[in-house]
Amino acid sequence: MLQKLFSRTILAAGLFAAAAAQAQFQFPSQGCPAHYVGGRAPQITNPKLAADTRALCFKVFGVTHSGITRTPLWSAEHLRADNIESAQDLSREDSFHAESRLPPSQRAELADYSRSGFDRGHMAPNGDMPDRASQRDSFSLANIVPQDGENNRNVWAAIEGEVRKMVKKEGDLYVITGPAFLGANLRQVGKVLVPSHLYKLVYSPRQKAGAAWFIENRADAKPNVIPVNELERIIGINLLPALNERDKERMLRLPSIREAKRRGRG
Repeated sequence: MLQKLFSRTILAAGLFAAAAAQAQFQFPSQGCPAHYVGGRAPQITNPKLAADTRALCFKVFGVTHSGITRTPLWSAEHLRADNIESAQDLSREDSFHAESRLPPSQRAELADYSRSGFDRGHMAPNGDMPDRASQRDSFSLANIVPQDGENNRNVWAAIEGEVRKMVKKEGDLYVITGPAFLGANLRQVGKVLVPSHLYKLVYSPRQKAGAAWFIENRADAKPNVIPVNELERIIGINLLPALNERDKERMLRLPSIREAKRRGRG
């Protein structure tokens, strides 16, 4: 049913096609290998997404940023249980800021989100960050998307919490989180494109299996759990290029999600 639904959707054709026509494709480098399965960063398979992309490496996560959407296309983490333990003892200090490594013509600014009605939603969550420097990195707008506030503070916070519980059991996990821009009627806040959907892919090296939560960016949305290769077809990105198709079909069991009663740490 999901596959049939998304086969009828187009990926912001006007915006991305215009950008691709004007810009030479800049596929992200293979930077930040420690954050990716097999040391291999995702590969963009839909050329409409490839214009004006830049790979940004942070201490505990890596981002590939789109200068067209002015959001990350993905944020990737190699989560370890010891880092999650350290993160639990760290109080939250908000420090949202524009990413100075990005050209001003391609980056989000704080003014884009001002009075937008959307939360500044983390992709690599603040709650995963083991130290102050990494926490500040997570508040870079290169790691942020416009997210429905109820979605961010409830179901999405619950997903992030479940991933942290899984890491404690598994020892380590690879996690890739990002937006999807599906449909022809996408919204903007300032100059930043609002994603229609969000995803969080989880891969367990111990079980050699992965799966993803996929959810609409709206208040009453419920997450679907889908195989890795189905998510890749939907968003036009090969998220785990180190794995073959058979590997990607091996489903990791993801917990069912109950909405958080209070805001998670993001």
